[in-house]
Amino acid sequence: MNYLVGAFKLPCNIFISFADGRIRKQVPLKKENGKTVMVALFQSQESIVGEVVIEPVHRKKVEHNGVKIVLLGQIELYFDRGNFYDFTSLVRELDIPGELYERKTYPFEFSTVEMLYESYNGVNVRLRYILKVTISRDYVSNIVEYQEFVVRNYTPPPSINNSIKMEVGIEDCLHIEFEYSKSKSVKEHFSQESA
Repeated sequence: MNYLVGAFKLPCNIFISFADGRIRKQVPLKKENGKTVMVALFQSQESIVGEVVIEPVHRKKVEHNGVKIVLLGQIELYFDRGNFYDFTSLVRELDIPGELYERKTYPFEFSTVEMLYESYNGVNVRLRYILKVTISRDYVSNIVEYQEFVVRNYTPPPSINNSIKMEVGIEDCLHIEFEYSKSKSVKEHFSQESA
């Protein structure tokens, strides 16, 4: 019986970390199971740099057809669970086909990634960004690990709203000037000129 339990365990562990993970701002993210975890916060046009560590369990040999990491931007509609629309997909090949016997570290970098949309988790839809590491294998299922992160794009405050002036008059008899300042108050100036 113990043999069957061991047959379904993964032959290796995968760890994904960001190069600036210790100093990068972390924000809470609610997972599907209801738990909240802290994840890294990024903005559009930032480089996403880090490393993937693959560690075989009990130094067992892991045969593979290559290792890759993919940066994905996905939209999931809750009424169509399990089907994702990928609007961003960037791939980096980390290793060629071969065998792993011991812990191995793979650096990765996605330079100045354009992430136009902010992460969102609503009632009907979810927009998320993830790093997905895949170890491709023959005859057995691939080994996959995910690392989610949040994107928020900050825009500069709008420019100062200078006052707007409007003039109304009757040919050299009555002249009214309205001035709307940035605080939206109204100033009226009346002047009467002799004809």
